[in-house]
Amino acid sequence: MKRNKIWTLPLLLALIVTAVSPTSVFASDETKQKGSVIASAVVVPAQISRMGFLISAPVKEVFVSEGDNVQAGQPLIVLNTPDLEYAVVAADAAYRSAEAYAELQRYKRVKDFRNGKTFWDVVHPEVRELADNQALRAKIAMEITQSTLAQNTMTSPYDGTIASLDVIPGELVQQGQVVIALATLDNLIIETTDLSERDIMKIKVGDPASIFVESLNETISGKVTAIAPKADTVGGDVVFKVKIALDKQTKGLLWGMTAEVTIGE
Repeated sequence: MKRNKIWTLPLLLALIVTAVSPTSVFASDETKQKGSVIASAVVVPAQISRMGFLISAPVKEVFVSEGDNVQAGQPLIVLNTPDLEYAVVAADAAYRSAEAYAELQRYKRVKDFRNGKTFWDVVHPEVRELADNQALRAKIAMEITQSTLAQNTMTSPYDGTIASLDVIPGELVQQGQVVIALATLDNLIIETTDLSERDIMKIKVGDPASIFVESLNETISGKVTAIAPKADTVGGDVVFKVKIALDKQTKGLLWGMTAEVTIGE
């Protein structure tokens, strides 16, 4: 009887280890995957546009100042482009002349004599077609000059606030030079700054987030709305940017404030 007990004990222990170990490891990994993630973050506008011109010219007039709220389509800056303005006037006159000539050819009749009789005959079709083509080319040229002239005026692409203005009247603006930063300061979001590649796998769009803003001593709730598809390298560390929309816009929250976010259950 004693010999049977000696052999049975190791067998029972082996069975217990075999039965329990896989479940325990799986439960541990699952718990780890469901755990929350903590990261540093910063407050930024939901939309930021740094705008410049497609042409180079001196600034004629600036209609806004830093901090101004603007509406979509509102003029912001106009460049001084007299050559472009003259080109539009000339192209418009050329089109009007070509169109008037084409209109005349469509209805013009020519007096002719045949067999001793006088009668009226219409202009040959190829003459009318040539005049119509000339009018069409003149119209296209006019539209091109108008589009080019439109590039001397910067308008707001959406409702927002002038975050920065880096030009004054009379200053020469180069093509592509950023002169205005426009932002939606009434719609702020949170962006993580140090979320590691190890933790990014635990996050998905729609996850709840708790944001503590130290300067306000306040905690705000939100949800993950976007995860960067490409990592950034900051101080030698690989980090991913995650955007979090706030459930409500909190009074006193400003662009650039730092925060600590907890993402997940």
